[in-house]
Amino acid sequence: MPPLPAQQSTTHPPRPSAQHPPRRTPGFPGPRLRARAAAATVWYLRVLAALNIAAVISLPFREEVHEHNAGEYFTPYLATAGLVSAALASFLALVMRRRKRAAWAFNLLLSGALLGLYTLALTRDSYREHLFNWLSALLTALFVAALLIGRREFDAIGDRSNPRLALAVGAGGILVSATLGTLLVGATNKVPGATLQDRIAYTLLRGISVGPLADRIDTVHAPRWVDVIINVLIAATFLLVLYACFRAPRGQALLGEDDEKRLRDLLDRHGDRDSLGYFALRRDKAVIFSPSGKAAIAYRVIGGVSLASGDPIGDPEAWPGAIDAWLAEARRHAWTPAVMGAGEEAGTIYSRHGLDALELGDEAIVDLADFTLEGRAMRVVRQAHNRVRRAGYTVRVRRHEDIPEAEMSLLVDRADHWRDGTTERGFSMALGRLGDPADGRCVMLECRDAQGEPRALLSFVPWGEHGLSLDLMRRDRDCENGLMEYMVVELLLRAEELGVRRVSLNFAMFRSVFERGSRLGAGPVLRLWRSVLTFFSRWWQIESLYRANAKYRPVWEPRFLLFAKSGDIPRIGLASARAEGFLTAPALPGLPGLRGRRRSAPCP
Repeated sequence: MPPLPAQQSTTHPPRPSAQHPPRRTPGFPGPRLRARAAAATVWYLRVLAALNIAAVISLPFREEVHEHNAGEYFTPYLATAGLVSAALASFLALVMRRRKRAAWAFNLLLSGALLGLYTLALTRDSYREHLFNWLSALLTALFVAALLIGRREFDAIGDRSNPRLALAVGAGGILVSATLGTLLVGATNKVPGATLQDRIAYTLLRGISVGPLADRIDTVHAPRWVDVIINVLIAATFLLVLYACFRAPRGQALLGEDDEKRLRDLLDRHGDRDSLGYFALRRDKAVIFSPSGKAAIAYRVIGGVSLASGDPIGDPEAWPGAIDAWLAEARRHAWTPAVMGAGEEAGTIYSRHGLDALELGDEAIVDLADFTLEGRAMRVVRQAHNRVRRAGYTVRVRRHEDIPEAEMSLLVDRADHWRDGTTERGFSMALGRLGDPADGRCVMLECRDAQGEPRALLSFVPWGEHGLSLDLMRRDRDCENGLMEYMVVELLLRAEELGVRRVSLNFAMFRSVFERGSRLGAGPVLRLWRSVLTFFSRWWQIESLYRANAKYRPVWEPRFLLFAKSGDIPRIGLASARAEGFLTAPALPGLPGLRGRRRSAPCP
């Protein structure tokens, strides 16, 4: 087969590496100064957020800030002793740390305008004679200067729909917050005779600060707890507006026909390297290729996380180019890069590009050359196999392409009926499209009872030329116990008919903890960790998957989670749970015209 042309995917044009940005002409400011200036803006915002929260909590501190915000004093940028400013500073620090271009422009617009006002105010004697005003103007000027020096560091783009969404969220949020606040003020006001305009004005001013700003309205005097609630409501609205304004793009470019064809060509050449390689063909993923076109990474964007799975596809020598392109794409859109289920070889290469590794668990792989039902260790599996066979169950093994369309439709219908819940689970180790004509080389195991009724099925995807990887496992809940063991054993015993030499079964999360934690001499930390996992195994199949796979005495291959920063692990965990179908994000009621777009872009 001729080599692939040296071109990028049409979905993703070539971009510079995230770890090795393009060289720029030396000059002022230098790269190190730009990076320090950008970091300084983040730390300024963090400190101001902490000071604003402290001012809200501490009455003397709050009164001091309010005194400097009134009369002939002014305070540095974003120092107002209110929850709104604290929320604003906290959120801006977060998005500035992700190098969002929109956040940089937002800060420059606000702080630059404020600096201009301070400069104008200092021309008057009443403001110029106070030393604190000079300090406030200096701190604001230093922040503006740091923004200008670090300008080129903020290159992450946003979503084009963000301004419209932010406007809608802001209008709706202010309407709701102001309405609730006005009703609270009207119900608790201690001064009679306040008009509706007075109550609305008081509510809006209290939303800005809990200080004396709203005390100028003499006809309204509400309890302290009402002031705090109003400030919290407006702060929450402001946070929602900021999130809508600065959220990362959703990654709507999914796997196209040309990309799928190129991936299949790579799998034909290098598909035997990774048992999870075929799952890169999921059509809810996007793909980015190396500059040479000899390697690719399939990923999905969920909640601002660019989530790849398994090893890169293709020639290992071209993996670094694909990783660089993927990391550059993540940086350009301010996505958090992460990889689920990478093998040890791929994890080593990812680590050279700045990602850290955390062992997730082990994949159970059965080498058919070493598999046997003989011996005491296989007694439980052997007995289950014999018991189900005597009950009259039979298994038929076929490639998907050999199954007539009517039979395949019946099997797909039964698989949907036997599914546990309405959500199709799986991302890194599931294909999610049983019966698709493009997957003719997949293998189907169909189990029928003594009356000829379908009772269970297993589907495996190709793993190179001589391997299979488990994709789907479904059964009737009323069938015989041990039916899955019977089907797996039947496949292992008859695999030579298909030319199969190795089979990848389920993934056992934290398998080493269960194995080592039960041994003599295990330390207290390991035993505690094993106890915690055993407790949660009551609701999730953690220990049971390990026990079910261990019956076949497989070879355990470790799989890793790759991430850039340890602080991103909770966010990556949520994105992974959503991708695998364990968590479902709440959706708004269906609106006209949205259904089609959701089908074409199912990667929020």
